[in-house]
Amino acid sequence: MSALEIGRSRRSVLAVPGSSAKMIEKAKGLAADEIFLDLEDAVAPIAKAEARGRVVDALNSGGWGNQIKVVRVNDWTTPWTYLDVVDVVSGAGANLDAILLPKVETASDVQALDLLLTQVEKNAGLDVGAIGIEPQIESARSLRNIDDIATASPRVQTLVFGPADMMASVNMRTLVVGEQPEGYDTGDAYHHILMTILLAARTHGLQAIDGPYLQIRDLDAFRRAAGRTAGLGFDGKWVLHPTQIDAANEIFSPRQADFDKAEEILEAYEFHTSEAGGARGAVMLGDEMIDEASRKMALVVSAKGRAASMTRSDAANRT
Repeated sequence: MSALEIGRSRRSVLAVPGSSAKMIEKAKGLAADEIFLDLEDAVAPIAKAEARGRVVDALNSGGWGNQIKVVRVNDWTTPWTYLDVVDVVSGAGANLDAILLPKVETASDVQALDLLLTQVEKNAGLDVGAIGIEPQIESARSLRNIDDIATASPRVQTLVFGPADMMASVNMRTLVVGEQPEGYDTGDAYHHILMTILLAARTHGLQAIDGPYLQIRDLDAFRRAAGRTAGLGFDGKWVLHPTQIDAANEIFSPRQADFDKAEEILEAYEFHTSEAGGARGAVMLGDEMIDEASRKMALVVSAKGRAASMTRSDAANRT
């Protein structure tokens, strides 16, 4: 998938504890683009085995919409990763879109998961390679290895920012995930991290997903944090509560006016560069000159809008 071929939308990525049947059932009817059932931080060690079974049952049950369905397994430093993958994929792999792998440090972490997935898929009679991988970038080491991680397997679909562990990894002086650390009063303390993830994603044709904003009752602060990464070009953000879903879907979708203009640019450029339109390389659209660079920018907005099921407004269609 190229940067211009956005694919399935991941504007809102809802985290749901794999141990809670009630929360899983509620999540099925929500408007999140992706839902991941969490076997890692949201599940106590003594509840891991039971949660695996609950996740398998949930994936195989009805009531799901068009959400991308993902399971976050435990990381490779724990004793649970192997059984997380084997139990979930062998039990419900046909209803699973991807595995979210936390605390990825090197390409070998992704490669190990790829090999294990391949074996389980073969043994379960599933299509090999159908289940994707979403590596979580959560440390200074993982950020340094990001290009190797991004290209470690053809299964990799997204690069996901894990802010809390990253903040701990670099000794950032704050306890509020997503907020600027005390004393950092100019610019954005996360800009280098976010741009590194974004550039790696775009270089390798992947989606870039921002991590959560933990103050779930402060929707205005969530919107500010989401607006920052949406403005950079990220494709979506984790949400921890249903109240954040609509905000994420709105913020990571193009504005209607921008989508209409992008569609108009593409339509005009296609016509004017054709033989019927005079085969011109640069033309005027209203008071603005458009050319090949304009087309590329419009393609990005158009692709994101179409992935979010947007259509041109009635007013735009009448012009």
